[in-house]
Amino acid sequence: MKINGSQILIECLLEQGVDTVFGFPGGAVLFIYDALYQNSHRIRHILTCHEQSAAHAADGYARSTGKVGVCIATSGPGATNLITGIATAYMDSIPLIAITGNVGRNLIGKDSFQEVDITGVTMPITKHNYIVKSIESLADIIREAFYIAQSGRPGPVLIDIPKDISNAFCEYTPQKPKEIQRFIDYKDQDIETIAQVIQSSSKPLVYAGGGVISSGASSELLEFAEKIDCPVATSLMGKGGFPETHPLSTGMIGMHGTVASNKAIIESDCLLAFGTRFSDRVLSNIQRFAPNATIIHVDVDASELGKNIKPHYSIHGDLKLVLQSLNKKLKKTSHQEWLEKIASWKQIFKHLEHCDTLNPRFMMEEIYDATKGEAIITTEVGQHQMWAAQYYKYTKPRTLITSGGLGTMGFGTGAAMGVQIAHPDATVVHIAGDGSFRMNLTELATIKEYNLPIIIVIVQNQTLGMVRQWQTAFYEKRYSQTDLTRGPDFMKLADAYNIDGYDAHTKEEYHQALKTALKKRVPALIECHISIDEKVLPMIAPGAGIDSFILE
Repeated sequence: MKINGSQILIECLLEQGVDTVFGFPGGAVLFIYDALYQNSHRIRHILTCHEQSAAHAADGYARSTGKVGVCIATSGPGATNLITGIATAYMDSIPLIAITGNVGRNLIGKDSFQEVDITGVTMPITKHNYIVKSIESLADIIREAFYIAQSGRPGPVLIDIPKDISNAFCEYTPQKPKEIQRFIDYKDQDIETIAQVIQSSSKPLVYAGGGVISSGASSELLEFAEKIDCPVATSLMGKGGFPETHPLSTGMIGMHGTVASNKAIIESDCLLAFGTRFSDRVLSNIQRFAPNATIIHVDVDASELGKNIKPHYSIHGDLKLVLQSLNKKLKKTSHQEWLEKIASWKQIFKHLEHCDTLNPRFMMEEIYDATKGEAIITTEVGQHQMWAAQYYKYTKPRTLITSGGLGTMGFGTGAAMGVQIAHPDATVVHIAGDGSFRMNLTELATIKEYNLPIIIVIVQNQTLGMVRQWQTAFYEKRYSQTDLTRGPDFMKLADAYNIDGYDAHTKEEYHQALKTALKKRVPALIECHISIDEKVLPMIAPGAGIDSFILE
């Protein structure tokens, strides 16, 4: 069957099980968009307002499903507008395929209109990238790109398609996708050795990262923790990988982690780091991190083993398989004394904000109660992100969608769209700061156009809250460029996009707004006015020990 490059692209996407792509058209991808038009009954295209949001939407789609997200942009500025989204996916190990158009092959390297060397630009932030140089190689490149994006440690891959290739013809033969093999690089003796170390521990602690979720190892982790009676702390990216309603859960670890998690790190004699990269937001002062522990690090990416902290033992392999092997070796164990000590630490700081005014804890707990903990939460980046992580209990993987490694303000609105499209029946609540939300607020048009029943909760404190918090703590209250009293009027903005708007100044107003929005299931925006002086606590100062808490 002889078809052109654009049709080959569509057929290969369908081969890989893609049902939705996010993008924005332009001159270099017109043939591709023509093919999308002709195949609209087979594959859905979501038109965003900006290419960055297309990348974030594809990212949110991928994070919430485990499938590969796909976004499309034209050459030049269209392609460069994807960069922040690609980097966000790269830092958090999200499988993403970014498809860009380019000028025709005869125009490459001549400073042609809307020409950018996008493969050169994205080389540091992609797992791999391609510029297609022949029509005959196109199908194989697309198939290989999907395999690379999903195998081992997932990540984004970019495919740059010159315009003439998208309209060149060649033979196309359908193929089934290559099966993704789970990676192992360890022997049974390695598992036996580590099992003996774990079994001899009296104060074990699991530090679970995003690898628990990407490997689908949540059930294995639960079995592991219950078998050896071991507390579990999670990174921001690991939240949901272990149920936070479980007695063994100690909550988030690191700069804004719980007292219990951070104190457990200091006293643990065996730290089990599963699918995590020892981020600086967790380590803080490396000399004071887990000083008494034998560190065991398991990760699918060999480059992470020993990169930020040197473990005593390491296993290179897929976490799900490693935990399955460990669970077979381990014997039922009890650590009652250790768990009693951790239980006492859980009481030290609860930051109970049972005050009359509307506050972050109340807002998140109301969402949890109203949705029975079944919502998918997306966030922007800042104080509201940490409050969403601290005050909502995540019991399932892929229910907190947030930018961890890159910390991308403007991520969440696009991500929420991708999540809602992937899960049309789910309750998606997007938590946004007034600063972050401004960055891509034009996507309200996309949300309305596709009637996505996303509930956007804007935490309105008229400031760049996290930056202001640091200025308060470390810069003697010199509030340089963090006041946000400039508008817009979010109620008028919601009205302009024909979206339901709710203005909440009190707990009761917020309660009623949330209740109504959940019942109506249409796009909604709730503006919540809180004090400018609300803080994210606990907090660890940069460079301080992980147990050096700022509690007020």
